[in-house]
Amino acid sequence: MQRILFLAATVLAGGLMAAPGSAFTAEQVAAESAKANAFFDRVFDEATARSPMTEAQLGIRKDMDKWDDLSDERALEDFLILVRHYGELRQTIRYEALDEPTRLSYRMWVEQAEHQIEGWRWRHHGYVFTTMFGMHTDAPSFLINYHPIASVADARAYLARLRGLGPLLDQQVQAARDRAAEGVRPPRFEFALLESSVKELLTGQPYDAGPAKNALYEDFVNKVAALQGLDAATRAALETEARAALREVVRPAYERMLAFFAAEEKVATDDDGVWKLPDGDEYYAYCLREYTTTHLSAEAVHQLGLREVARIHREMHAIMDRVGFHGDLAAFFKYLKEDPKFYYPTTPDGKAAYLKRATEIIDAVRARLDEFCITKPKAPLIVKMVEPYREKGEAAAFLDPATPDGSKPGIYYINTGDMTGLPIFEMETLAHHEALPGHHLQIAISYEQHGLPKFRRFGGNSAFEEGWALYSEYFPKEFGFYSDPYQDFGRLYDELLRAVRLVVDTGLHAKHWTRAQVMDYFRQNTPESERDLLAETNRYVVWPGQACSYKVGMLKILELRERAKRQLGPAFSLREFHDVVLRNGAVPMDILEQIVDAWIAEKRR
Repeated sequence: MQRILFLAATVLAGGLMAAPGSAFTAEQVAAESAKANAFFDRVFDEATARSPMTEAQLGIRKDMDKWDDLSDERALEDFLILVRHYGELRQTIRYEALDEPTRLSYRMWVEQAEHQIEGWRWRHHGYVFTTMFGMHTDAPSFLINYHPIASVADARAYLARLRGLGPLLDQQVQAARDRAAEGVRPPRFEFALLESSVKELLTGQPYDAGPAKNALYEDFVNKVAALQGLDAATRAALETEARAALREVVRPAYERMLAFFAAEEKVATDDDGVWKLPDGDEYYAYCLREYTTTHLSAEAVHQLGLREVARIHREMHAIMDRVGFHGDLAAFFKYLKEDPKFYYPTTPDGKAAYLKRATEIIDAVRARLDEFCITKPKAPLIVKMVEPYREKGEAAAFLDPATPDGSKPGIYYINTGDMTGLPIFEMETLAHHEALPGHHLQIAISYEQHGLPKFRRFGGNSAFEEGWALYSEYFPKEFGFYSDPYQDFGRLYDELLRAVRLVVDTGLHAKHWTRAQVMDYFRQNTPESERDLLAETNRYVVWPGQACSYKVGMLKILELRERAKRQLGPAFSLREFHDVVLRNGAVPMDILEQIVDAWIAEKRR
């Protein structure tokens, strides 16, 4: 291990790149740029070929009977490949001979590689199983969303993956056991939630005799039933094999996992922040750098959050005056939380009504995309309810991106498990964030930029992606959206949530706040329902730093927009600005600044 770290340090020590400036012919620049772009795509393709799950997510119909290898041995192989590729790029590609778009790709690839190499130290600090992510729920969701069945061969590959789910889950349980031995385990409260999610996956046929089917069994049966020309005997045989795999392999693996959770719960502590982990303060600083793509300290992020919370509260007071509410902000929050007119009922009709209205909001934005976008996505988008087995651990809404080949649409998922978590006054801002003009627009446009290297088309970072989505909640107001003051309050509320995240994420992980302190801060400063504030708090505990990316990214995009407006004056075009931001893929904040500054300089010539 020391040899590996020495090798990585040696590769990084030589400096990043030579400054451009030497004279090269157009032919030399074209040749060197083509060589660099071939390197980027070769490296991406090699990594994709090592990940059957990534292949499926990109619509590549290959290795459909396999899961990723998530072992430490494979992680070490991947790390050594990364270090070798980093050295190859430095030794074989002349940065000063590249054209400007390829220089940008070079800088991005190097920055990402260096961050991954730095992150090797922390590879065991993340929790294996949480209510936010983990193969206990990610694997079933993957099969449902990314494993198509267009032939009997596809169905048999699905069955192979069902059989392989047992070893995969066992591998992850062992990884969690190893991390616990190193002092890395989630706090005690997580285990009851994990147990609940797993037990939900063990309900329905073929596990019990009730009328409902298990989520995986139902998915398989429905996909097989849709096959054209399949005879009844083959269909019955496939369904029999699926039932056997679920009973003989999948259920025992989940039962072993439940036994592990029960044992861990007995020895876990109530300490919530990652400060409790070995070198926890350094780990959290790394997480902040990873998710914000900045070098802001925890204290700077915390203070930024406090300032933003105060500003948004002032704007909320203005809306209270507009709707004629008499009372303080806490009273207005209480009114919004308790008045049933702000919620659809948790009934089939209420859930259907919410999805219908969400679709209408998305359609209204789609009809006006030309007003604020030049490049628009081709990928379709649908609205769908979160599956019951995922309801307890999932956010109120999220996007499952479309596959690049269009075989699977983007899915705007809405968690209808408890409709009190989906207030009506948040409907516009939520749809803008997750669907249009937010995540779906940004990710689909990135996927569809065929002139970019694949790592830029399909890669990303949280500060850009979440920053754009939060910015996308804001700028539709400039086009006449949020005409209802309560919907405008919902916009401010969602921005407030992201400002609060700066405060509480740093509070938990840098200032040793408890989970109870976080929830108290929520109650005092937001109208969050008890269900939502609990889910939000649990999220920050197990996903340090990520929640800070939204506001940091949004503020950087707004800062760059205002800079461009100030320097360009009447020549500024918001549609052009959005195009410049989106057509380069999800770039780190420092590189986004370079891109926008170059655009400003070009416009001023």
